[in-house]
Amino acid sequence: MSNACNWAKDLKSGSLHDRMLARHLHFSPDTGHIQMFDQRMLLMHGFLVAALRRELIERLGQGTARETFTRLGYQQGMADARGLREREGDDLGRLFALGPRLREIEGFVRNQAIERIQFNVQNGEFRGDYYWEFSWEAEAHRAHFGVTSEPACWMMIGYASGFTTLLMGRPILWREIECVAMGHARCRVVGRPLEEWDDAEDDLRFLRMEDFVSPPRSVRPQPRQAGRPGAPPAGALPDLVGASAPFNAVVHKIKRVAATDATVLFLGESGVGKERFTKTLHAISPRAGGPLVSLNCAAIPHDLVEAELFGVEKGAFTGATASRPGRFERAERGTILLDEISSLPLAAQGKLLRVLQEREVERVGGTSVRPVDVRVVAASNRDLRAEVQAGRFREDLFFRLNVFPIEIPPLRERREDIPLLVNIFLRRSTERMGKTIGGLTQRASEALWAYDWPGNVRELENMVERAVILADPGANLDLEHLFSGGETLTGCSTPPSARVPGAVPVALAAELSDDAVAALLAEEGSLEQVETRLLNYALECSKGNVSAAARLLKLRRGQLEYRLKKSRRH
Repeated sequence: MSNACNWAKDLKSGSLHDRMLARHLHFSPDTGHIQMFDQRMLLMHGFLVAALRRELIERLGQGTARETFTRLGYQQGMADARGLREREGDDLGRLFALGPRLREIEGFVRNQAIERIQFNVQNGEFRGDYYWEFSWEAEAHRAHFGVTSEPACWMMIGYASGFTTLLMGRPILWREIECVAMGHARCRVVGRPLEEWDDAEDDLRFLRMEDFVSPPRSVRPQPRQAGRPGAPPAGALPDLVGASAPFNAVVHKIKRVAATDATVLFLGESGVGKERFTKTLHAISPRAGGPLVSLNCAAIPHDLVEAELFGVEKGAFTGATASRPGRFERAERGTILLDEISSLPLAAQGKLLRVLQEREVERVGGTSVRPVDVRVVAASNRDLRAEVQAGRFREDLFFRLNVFPIEIPPLRERREDIPLLVNIFLRRSTERMGKTIGGLTQRASEALWAYDWPGNVRELENMVERAVILADPGANLDLEHLFSGGETLTGCSTPPSARVPGAVPVALAAELSDDAVAALLAEEGSLEQVETRLLNYALECSKGNVSAAARLLKLRRGQLEYRLKKSRRH
């Protein structure tokens, strides 16, 4: 540890960039803690990680190992970019200079820019061209497998893609065009916006997790091989993208249960995509050739639920002028989704339990039973165990449904996926409306990350569609386009005097109208008190993070610190 401490001292006395990074690196030999951006770090032997890499390749195959390591790098790149931006401000030129140096400090490569990164947040332009020297990954791969035909710096490619994607607010993909593992003298990588790559399918696999998850762009999935069980037609799969760990945990579970007939229970907040995940589950299951039938239990009147589920015979009740099958019969040899299952009336719950146990239905008004061959998927945004305790849901039905529960995380727990989802929704909306949009402004991208997303993915999709409608053709989506529905950013409550009609509710000094400023003055009594209130409000919004508060106020960190000291003296 003493050598590490000496290294840290050398770092602090080095270049300006080194000194800036050193402020966020902390060693505590007594407790065994190394921290960067308040995240615990580990110093590990490189040969151990190389051995793990080799074992994964040999056990899982190179394709799966590549996806795994690229995804890990992507997540780390996003985390480092977020940490730098929160602490060093939003000067992208400086952040793009700090990122490569930070990766050097972490021991992966030495970066040598062929030309400086060129970027334009307003129109989405990005150009990056680097040599990577002394790549740990390339050297480890070549040592274990000799010269190969494919590049091997998987974690670094993921890191560069995640780092630049977060800072630009839109997907940036890096590709290795030369690699030491391929016999080249050094590695060379090129970074471009995702839409500029015409053949990025293979590169994007790490974002799809499995071959049934769509890439983050409007590309029709390729037809699967004939004869493959559950092979859906091209274009039948929903858009599901993600590189976050919570998202991929869900995908792993779906992959495992898809080949079985086990009952699946999707749990999660409203808008997380339970129906989309159900479509994916059905599409990769052996029942993909059969129908997928859905019923929203909360949308059907209680006295009609049983008829909708199990069917009705002619004359069973007033208005039943003909016999008709229910959803279970219509889903024969396929899948039925019972959405909002907690809204099912207790009487219907008992009959549903019998169907699940006996695999047969009896139509309303009928006297005979009909066998059904159906895979059941249920979904709920409520805690079913709590519903059981409250007496609103049958315990025996809960246990029958809870065979294979899958908890879908809310969007606020998978923020790394927001740029990928925005890319999909933006492309979808602009194509549908025949409109050209440049992209997102930097502050809009930051606001999307900071927002709490009570409506989850559905809210994000609707927000992007609304923004496309409001924005002028060729313009970039900004705060007033996205947050025009009364939304409040995470971590702070909006003071009434800061609400400006047609503007973002969390508008601060730079966005307050004359009327709003006048209202604040009337309430506080002096400009000094108004400033103090705004400063405290910005700190509340940013949970005490001075750099983030400075960005909200359109100030440099030093300016905000000076104003804070001044306000505290008063």
